[in-house]
Amino acid sequence: MPDDTRESTTVATRKTDRRSNPRRAEYIVIECVTPQLDGGRYSVKRTVGDRVSVGADLIAAGHDALTARVMYLGPGDDDWSSSPMLYDYDNDRWYGAFVVDRIGRWKFTIEAWTDRFATWRSGLEKKVKAGQDVQLELAEGAQMARAASRSTRAATARASLLLTAKMLEDRRDTALEKRIQRALDDDLLALMQEHARPADLTRFARELTIVVDRELARAAAWYEMFPRSQTTLVPGARPVHGTFDDAAARLPRLAELGFDVVYLPPIHPIGRTFRKGKNNSLTPEPDDVGSPWAIGNEQGGHTAIDPALGTLADFDRFVASARRLGLEISLDYALQCSPDHPWVKEHPDWFNVRPDGSIQYAENPPKKYQDIYPLNFWCDDRQALWNACRDVLLFWIEHGVSIFRVDNPHTKALAFWEWVIAEVRHDHPEAIFFAEAFTRPKRMNALAKLGFSMSYTYFTWKNSSWELQNYLAELTQTPRVEYYRGNLFVNTPDILNEYLVEGGRAAFRARLLLAATLSPLYGMYSCFALGENVPVREGSEEYLDSEKYQLRPRDYEGEGNINADIARINGIRRWHPAFQRGANLSFHTSENPTILFYRKARSEPVVQWSGSSPLAVPPKIAQSLGFTDNTGDDFLIAVNTDPRHVQETMVHVPIHEMGIDDDETYVVRDLLSDARYTWRGVRNYVRLDPAETPGHVLLVERRPATSLASPT
Repeated sequence: MPDDTRESTTVATRKTDRRSNPRRAEYIVIECVTPQLDGGRYSVKRTVGDRVSVGADLIAAGHDALTARVMYLGPGDDDWSSSPMLYDYDNDRWYGAFVVDRIGRWKFTIEAWTDRFATWRSGLEKKVKAGQDVQLELAEGAQMARAASRSTRAATARASLLLTAKMLEDRRDTALEKRIQRALDDDLLALMQEHARPADLTRFARELTIVVDRELARAAAWYEMFPRSQTTLVPGARPVHGTFDDAAARLPRLAELGFDVVYLPPIHPIGRTFRKGKNNSLTPEPDDVGSPWAIGNEQGGHTAIDPALGTLADFDRFVASARRLGLEISLDYALQCSPDHPWVKEHPDWFNVRPDGSIQYAENPPKKYQDIYPLNFWCDDRQALWNACRDVLLFWIEHGVSIFRVDNPHTKALAFWEWVIAEVRHDHPEAIFFAEAFTRPKRMNALAKLGFSMSYTYFTWKNSSWELQNYLAELTQTPRVEYYRGNLFVNTPDILNEYLVEGGRAAFRARLLLAATLSPLYGMYSCFALGENVPVREGSEEYLDSEKYQLRPRDYEGEGNINADIARINGIRRWHPAFQRGANLSFHTSENPTILFYRKARSEPVVQWSGSSPLAVPPKIAQSLGFTDNTGDDFLIAVNTDPRHVQETMVHVPIHEMGIDDDETYVVRDLLSDARYTWRGVRNYVRLDPAETPGHVLLVERRPATSLASPT
């Protein structure tokens, strides 16, 4: 198994470990450092441009003043940088911050030491006020100034410190006032803080890591599209297999609708052995195209393209077309093979071989997937297998793809994912990995910790107000925010939820609004925009005539489409930064629980997580560290989760959190309809008819309207 995890330990790292005691006995105890994940075993996640809030508890003997700083090292840096930490007396905790301005892996730690000069200065000031003799104290100050002059290379600072030492040593009574004034001068304090070398500098025992992604890993609207179905729908005619050129012709429409990522299911040659027919039939017709997830035939495997789609040059042109429109292409990374894949002949030992010598196909009893062979990631030749799987990713990165939707990662070795993601991101930190893991929560969490940039969620099965509130609170108001980015896909080729089957067009509009405003990451499979909701059989989540097994050309402007909703909502998400963050979500009371009411605040709260406990950074400290942002907008969103009936409620607006007084009149503007309403106080009326609108996206404008009254 490959063991190069690329955890680089630089010479600079060792040079800055300045602990003076070789037995590692610490002068100062540094504990409860945040952010860290599982004691530093895994990296927390941030996106480029984020200001990282760092906290720690510092404990030392006695009453001397302490000083601390955050030490951080960005990707490609040779030397560590530092930023000061501030102490909050109320909760006895230290806070600092730094900005991660590049993608890649960052390191940080904390250094603390006794500030002898600040301690001396405080004592001197008290004795002066008490009228006590301070000659000995001034002599001590002179010694500290001389010591600092010897430790600095800055000539100007050295000269100033030596001059100060001579002044403090001047024992003439006529000079006493000037000596005291110099000793308490803020300029001297700054000089000493910069140039004095601490005798007991203590460094936190671990260097913690942060994986910094580009913004698309935090906020994006995804669209899933089968290229082979992107031909013109001709009623009554046999569908024609689409190509990359046909798919490229669809891209301008997707850009206009406001999508960011276009995700393609596997584009590789499809196996012929046990090929599946329409509706997952085991008896395919000669012209059936099969499932794209049955990868590989005599024309190639994971680095080949199905000839029916075009050539590699055609694919490169397709990717370039997307880039010009501001779109990125994501490819499906499905580590499985059809019985015809070249690896089956070349490396049969990479698969699970049964006692009769046959290779085991995929099963999820009673379901059987005879057209797919799973890989054995713990085979004897696993180093070669793992390297081959890594090289697939590197191949497509060379062809302009840096986003990968990973098929069923929870069925592969977790150690493999930790290794391969680190391997790829070492040279390609722009790479984004999206885990399609509909599995147990702890396994989903584990994959996120191991390196996946984002993950699917249980959103499609959370349809009631209380389910949504509980689940989204779990994603945005618990320690999971440090490592788990949930993408709220409204449907997939495998998931047609009963809510959509029974709720019709109104249900589609409501689910779109919820997904796009609850999370900065959401997505849809293409047929969602047309309201397709016919299952293969009652109670099934499989689509009738599923595109997984056949060509499905569509009229994307057909009757009942919700394209206008998609464009409007995606536009709102792009124009307003509040919808590009996740932890700024909070739920508020709706007296009718069928209507979900929530706020997207102008900025995220500054919270640190110590284990499962939230540690809110005090507002004054947060402001001093640069976290306060009063330039954005607040939004109030109300969504009717009942797609069949009109619902009414009184919602409780969090006016105090938004700086609005109890009796103050304020205006909210619905960005979906452009209607303005004048509201007052906490309780306000909302009425939602699903035949007209699924909800309100209300921008709080904070000024009274003159002509529009409240809809009470």
